[in-house]
Amino acid sequence: MTTTTAAPVTTTTAAPVTTTAPAPAATTAAAGGPTPQQWLELRQCESGDNYADNTGNGYYGAYQFSEATWQSLGYSGLPSNAPPAQQDQAAQILQARYGWGQWPECSRKLGFT
Repeated sequence: MTTTTAAPVTTTTAAPVTTTAPAPAATTAAAGGPTPQQWLELRQCESGDNYADNTGNGYYGAYQFSEATWQSLGYSGLPSNAPPAQQDQAAQILQARYGWGQWPECSRKLGFT
């Protein structure tokens, strides 16, 4: 009968690493998606880059969301009342899921399609 002895396990404790998540637009651009410049051009075309845009046409905010689209993403209230970061995030989710077709006129005008 052979007896084996396991080597003792030693562990070291490393200092915790703190990271900050990059801005969504930077993440998208880094992954080969839309650039921050494209998002700016889209906002300028859709609303004049006005996150509080509410012209009474049934579309709201910088990206001109309908209430139904906004709510389908899990948000409440009007998009035009939401902070810019939330509107940016919603637009990025829509673009990732469905492409530029969510903004047909401006995406064609800007050459994004």
